[in-house]
Amino acid sequence: MRAGTRGWRSSRRWAMGRGTSGVEHFVPLACHVERGRGSTHHTIELSPAQKGWSQVETIYLLTALGAVVAGFVQGLSGFAFGLVAMSFWAWALEPRLAACLAVFGALTGQIVAAVTVRRGFDGKLLAPFLIGGLAGVPVGVWLLPHLDMQGFKAALGGLLVLWCPTMLLSKHLPKLSFGGRYADAVVGMAGGFLSGMGGFSGTVPTLWCTLRGFQKDTQRSVIQNFNLAMLSVTLGIYGVNGLITREVLPFFAIVAPAMLIPSYLGARLYIGLSEARFRQIVLSLLTVSGLGLLGSSLPKLLA
Repeated sequence: MRAGTRGWRSSRRWAMGRGTSGVEHFVPLACHVERGRGSTHHTIELSPAQKGWSQVETIYLLTALGAVVAGFVQGLSGFAFGLVAMSFWAWALEPRLAACLAVFGALTGQIVAAVTVRRGFDGKLLAPFLIGGLAGVPVGVWLLPHLDMQGFKAALGGLLVLWCPTMLLSKHLPKLSFGGRYADAVVGMAGGFLSGMGGFSGTVPTLWCTLRGFQKDTQRSVIQNFNLAMLSVTLGIYGVNGLITREVLPFFAIVAPAMLIPSYLGARLYIGLSEARFRQIVLSLLTVSGLGLLGSSLPKLLA
């Protein structure tokens, strides 16, 4: 079984293997053996039974751990599932698989939050974000197989690490009022683009809403509904494009139950937060997420 798609830079091999129980598993393999007979070459992938189960268990455990932490953070802040989860998954999962899991997990968390934290629906305020976002998602999905993911994560992480602490340490956050609905649409397009790239839909809109000086519940309403729309569209396009295969489904079955309770607890904790504390948490989470992206990408870029 051939792994990866054109444009993805990954040295890992992914293959279906059978264990002693006869159950098939989709796991990352670190090596392969080739043998040729004449002009025909055969690739022999080592099964989990041959490699031992420790590597498989580590992958599943890391997947669950990333979902638990990211689920709680998203429940608390309304965004950042993909950013937090990627800081765990980027070390072990193939980029295409990690992107699918990030979108699926973020969408699951948003559904939980929509039921737990209901903050209304302002269609007039939300409309430009949605229009821009719907234009950005297909572009992000189209670029997904061709982009250098490590460079992309390093650039996004560097932006968050430089900008968010500056805002966090400032006594008074600057409030931006220029651009109006057109600027909101541009920000929405950026969010849609990042959603298509791997479920990072809420990062730029959250930072923008903070700079706009939105009240806590207003910001939560915009980001929550925007994320629900963008992530739903992104996951649908992933499915149509064949990115969600049957081998990805077992990982979905790990992510969903692992994040449900943490996401619910984070959403409940959000209700008791003050305006100032909420903004501090949002900017701190963006900073930590940026550090995680840099930590997972720079070693590979510098290697």
